[in-house]
Amino acid sequence: MVDLGYEVHQAISFNETGQLYSFSNIRFAQPPIGDLRFAAPVPPTGRDPVAQNGSVGRICPQAVPNWSPIASELEAYIIAGNVSSFNYTALNQQLQLALQNAPPTPQTDGRATEDCLFLDVIVPKAVFDKRNSRLRRWQNGGAPVVIWVYGGGYTLGSKEQWGNPSGLIKASQTGGSDGIIYVTFNYRLGALGWLAGPTFQASGGTSNAGLYDQRLAFQWVAQYIHLFGGDPNQVTILGESAGGGSIVHQITAYGGQQPVPFQRAISQSPGFQPIASQYSEENTTNTFFSVLDVSTLAEARAKSSDEVILANTIQVGFSYYGGFTYGPVVDGTFVPQLPGILLGSGRFAKNITVMVGHNIAESPGFTPPYLETEADFESWLQSTLPGISQAALDYILNVLYPAVYDGSEFYTTPLERAFLMVQEAIFACNTYYLNTAFNNQTYAYEFQVPPGFHGEDIPYTYYNGEGSDPTQDLIAPVAEELQGYLVNFAMTGNPNAPDLPYFPMYGANASINAINATYTKQQVDDVANQRCAWFQKGLFG
Repeated sequence: MVDLGYEVHQAISFNETGQLYSFSNIRFAQPPIGDLRFAAPVPPTGRDPVAQNGSVGRICPQAVPNWSPIASELEAYIIAGNVSSFNYTALNQQLQLALQNAPPTPQTDGRATEDCLFLDVIVPKAVFDKRNSRLRRWQNGGAPVVIWVYGGGYTLGSKEQWGNPSGLIKASQTGGSDGIIYVTFNYRLGALGWLAGPTFQASGGTSNAGLYDQRLAFQWVAQYIHLFGGDPNQVTILGESAGGGSIVHQITAYGGQQPVPFQRAISQSPGFQPIASQYSEENTTNTFFSVLDVSTLAEARAKSSDEVILANTIQVGFSYYGGFTYGPVVDGTFVPQLPGILLGSGRFAKNITVMVGHNIAESPGFTPPYLETEADFESWLQSTLPGISQAALDYILNVLYPAVYDGSEFYTTPLERAFLMVQEAIFACNTYYLNTAFNNQTYAYEFQVPPGFHGEDIPYTYYNGEGSDPTQDLIAPVAEELQGYLVNFAMTGNPNAPDLPYFPMYGANASINAINATYTKQQVDDVANQRCAWFQKGLFG
């Protein structure tokens, strides 16, 4: 039992094998409904007289773009080695027919609710038992803490979706250590968490509410984690994809003018669409209001939860290929400018330690397979980078990624050219911005286990030991290595250990660890290039 002041929370389970207490579905914010819908989250107040055990599961309302099944098919063709036979037109026709016969409906997961701002704490018994002892004071205040920020394109995902942290915790229990505390939380998704724009803000809405949800969860950890045996001065935020992109935004929050409630950050495959266009933000919000059949924020707040969730489902469903409609945008406050610009100009939290990673093939799941002509590329880039000028378009298409397919570039087909654009502009360049912002005093790796698609490193991060699943057995050596790097960094700020291949600091040579199925070796970072340097300046906006 833990007394949080506003409630008493009881562990819902105890894992005998791992000796872990699980505290599930702890409220960290008031229900974001009514006037708090589309607003910044508010901490709980008062005192709940009934002890809580988190037995009611909670996830935030979800939405999925209609193009996602085609992307999965494309990846399957790539793995099979017959991408040349991929028929986008036929698949798209089948998809459109299916949508006509079955209009979009909200996902039916019974846990989905607007009142979703809850978190989980998983703590080793040895850590929990020492939380009030003198021994804890001798151990610098408690155990290190890892906070997981999930991905999912900012429109889907939940705190427990991507894996069980038992393996990560076990990996941290070496050399006599009691191990880390693991925290994971929900943040609002889609329109519910990411509406934005000048009119929306002027009428009382909070742009990027999802980022405020995340920051409140971090602040909750800073305030309460000592009650579980954790050290609020040893907090690492860890996230992949949208979670990694969120971490980039948390590091650059408020242009570095406010202290951050964490000391270390691990950003894996940080992904986000770099949107600074106020017109684009305004248009997205107006489209949502139109689907919801309202014209003002007040009317949107008065709508039922079912109506809001359905409107979000419809709008996200019709996202352009590769996009999700929603995600972080420049709002002038939490996100004063694009993160690349903030990192390049020294406006970020500097008193933290950073580790980054990206996969060797992030982009196939997000790249339109129908791009052929320069007109196709222009139209797609105008959707991906709203507000882009013709001069910037020309520079991207003629200088950075010219339509030259004779083998002199990194691609020999239009599809491969598009893959490289998405790989760098949406994902991998974000790691380069972090490395250079921290004067190359960072740790960086590239996940190269074939096929190396986006998200394929997650089973390695959440590996839980060999067992009946042969897939788990196959990934064991690499998974144990990756987990070792992650937990060592979370506990000490350095991923290295005597039993692991040496992990160099990024340094002036842009050195990274290339992690493959059969080796780990040092190589030069492939995104330390002129293309990423150009994108960082935000000249497309």
